[in-house]
Amino acid sequence: MATHKSAIKRHRQSLKRRERNRKVRGGVRKAIKRTRMLVAAGEIEAAQEQLRIAISRLDRAAKKGVIHPNNAARRKSRLTRLVNQAAAQQQ
Repeated sequence: MATHKSAIKRHRQSLKRRERNRKVRGGVRKAIKRTRMLVAAGEIEAAQEQLRIAISRLDRAAKKGVIHPNNAARRKSRLTRLVNQAAAQQQ
């Protein structure tokens, strides 16, 4: 365990950041999972609405530095492509 005053503060800060990052990352994962489940169930309109939420959460996570911006872009691209392909197959 840290003994210097500055190291103790740093440890406290890292715990706070870790908790905040876990919540943001968890929200991203839930949004992506919900979108994929809706696509699998064939509920395209609901999936498109959930896709909008997932993209918003990915952008927010990238902005906060929780995930890399390229990581967010890649996930948004794959998820959008999945929803669009499902919509095209339905019609």
